[in-house]
Amino acid sequence: MEAYKKVMMVGMLMAIVMIGSTPMLANGQYSSFCHMPIEGLKACLPCVSGDNPIDPPTSACCSGIAKADLQCFCHYKDSGLLSIYGVDPTKAMDLPVKCKIVDSFHCQKH
Repeated sequence: MEAYKKVMMVGMLMAIVMIGSTPMLANGQYSSFCHMPIEGLKACLPCVSGDNPIDPPTSACCSGIAKADLQCFCHYKDSGLLSIYGVDPTKAMDLPVKCKIVDSFHCQKH
């Protein structure tokens, strides 16, 4: 049952990703979620979901975060979509700092 739940979470996260914005590359190398590579998304999911998320994030996750549009993440932070699919928004927003991509990360107010 746990394996099924994880597969469903990945599937649902990918569905959100595909709805989020336009794809960066047509060959499928990049997701449409804030220009983050699909492999990076998959690698980060265990770091931001479940009862015992992986901490610190894996190098594969951090590699994906390094390529992402970080301010784009802010559009999803308070939307509720991440929580619906088992992603802890706070943990997701902590990844750029935990991965040492930036010293601090805060969403810009518009």
